[in-house]
Amino acid sequence: MRNGTAWLRSPERQRRLTYLLEIGLIGMLFVGVERGNVGILVNTGVALAVTQLPPLLERDYEIPMDPRLTLWITTAVFLHAFGTVGLPGATATLYSQVWWWDHMTHALSASVVAGAGYATVRALDEHADGIHFPRKFVAVFILLFVLAFGVLWEILEFAIALSADAFGVKAVLTQYGLGDTMLDFVFNSIGALVVATWGGAYLGDVSGAIGERLESRGE
Repeated sequence: MRNGTAWLRSPERQRRLTYLLEIGLIGMLFVGVERGNVGILVNTGVALAVTQLPPLLERDYEIPMDPRLTLWITTAVFLHAFGTVGLPGATATLYSQVWWWDHMTHALSASVVAGAGYATVRALDEHADGIHFPRKFVAVFILLFVLAFGVLWEILEFAIALSADAFGVKAVLTQYGLGDTMLDFVFNSIGALVVATWGGAYLGDVSGAIGERLESRGE
């Protein structure tokens, strides 16, 4: 375990792993084309689009993206897309075969959303005149921010499921019932709490860059 952790500490290896995951997403996109599966195509296509956000933010907005953050975001969307594809030769998705897969991907995705909220709030707190957010408020805000995003996501899943039934097509997102929705909120909260607790150690540079852009626009 220690050797594996040490291996991942190298920024260059983190970048290589990120590239491998992106190549994996491209491969899954072709799987969706070969199967004619709209759900795989949509979920994998969105995941690939999300992986382009870190280089876009770094190139066009000069927001530093640590290789660990890029790997974190890429891993979250990769696992979600992989869950819709399933293992080679399997007839069902990992979401339906593995009971904890949905919970894991919700926690990871929620942590990414929480990270965006945390970086923005800290930037406002540190760089905007007349604004101060107590530490406890930041934690509560991140939790509420993630829960609100989770509610919108569940509404989207429900609307897509209804639309798919109405048009007689397969839904690209699946609703598993009220109990599953409540568990989603629990694991969304876990992802938010992790970021609220340790976000300062990894998102300081991002918050600083956002704050500098806010200051430059205010001049």
